[in-house]
Amino acid sequence: MFKWQKIGRIFNPLEITGVDWLAEFAQAPSVLIFPDFVRVYFSCRPPADSNGQYVSYSAFVDLNRKNLNQIVNLASKPILSLGSLGTFDEFGTYPVSVIRDQDKVVAYYGGWTRCESVPFNVAIGCAVSLDNGVTFQKKGDGPVLSYSANEPFILSGPKIRRFNNQWVLFYIAGKKWLPNNGKPEPVYRIRRATSDDGLNWTKFDHDIISVRLEEDECQASPDVFYFNGMYHMFFCYRYSLNYRGKEGGYRIGYASSKDGLSWTRDDSKAGIDISDEGWDSEMVSYPHVFELDGSIYMLYLGNQVGRHGFGLAKLEGEFKTG
Repeated sequence: MFKWQKIGRIFNPLEITGVDWLAEFAQAPSVLIFPDFVRVYFSCRPPADSNGQYVSYSAFVDLNRKNLNQIVNLASKPILSLGSLGTFDEFGTYPVSVIRDQDKVVAYYGGWTRCESVPFNVAIGCAVSLDNGVTFQKKGDGPVLSYSANEPFILSGPKIRRFNNQWVLFYIAGKKWLPNNGKPEPVYRIRRATSDDGLNWTKFDHDIISVRLEEDECQASPDVFYFNGMYHMFFCYRYSLNYRGKEGGYRIGYASSKDGLSWTRDDSKAGIDISDEGWDSEMVSYPHVFELDGSIYMLYLGNQVGRHGFGLAKLEGEFKTG
């Protein structure tokens, strides 16, 4: 069993002033490590428009590597532009996952478009940075992983990894929309795809994590790393409806695998839950685990799925499996 010591909230977007495109939310944190700082990518929003509609941008904040509570830099503009009229990412880039590839930084992101019968749809795009992850240029106007016969909508939540010289993408895929008082809610689960070049993908084509709460449980943010001969996944899950508060809201789960294909879920080992009070007292979600200078950390979101920023926890004791 893992045990995480909460360090506290690290970044609150509501404390940022004078940046119109970064008014609230700091969702889906993902890191890129530098010699003197840790860059945390996240997704944010300006205020809703007159119709109550949002767009989503992706940005970063740099933390002092020797003191992760200290912010040393904030992106001066979004790392990606929104797509042009009619493209898959016209209304948002959320979430983002990055990885180094020789002298480049490659990002995979969810591109959002608006729909008529349901609120939105999402596919996964790819972009490349040649300036150490400050700005990214898209590989094209369309996604690199999109809808198919067995995945008809909502491909999002990409987490990119390299295992055994192969690109591996963990992501979520939509299964159905549930009617909910005129505001349909999506059901999505965790899936996996592989690639030899990072652009052409072979889908595993079925859900890889079992359900626990109910038949229509939703799962997101599959963060996977390899340690001591095992693959470890931290992810988040929630009820399908009435999930925006404490009772049905997101929690963080855990699964393990010997081969990265077949997974055993055991949420009792996750070692982190909501707090008794404060910014993460109703939900915890979108975990991102990383190693830094001999310690293992987790970034995660709190109440309202990151409306008030993200926090940090540190793994206690020696990291053991089994």
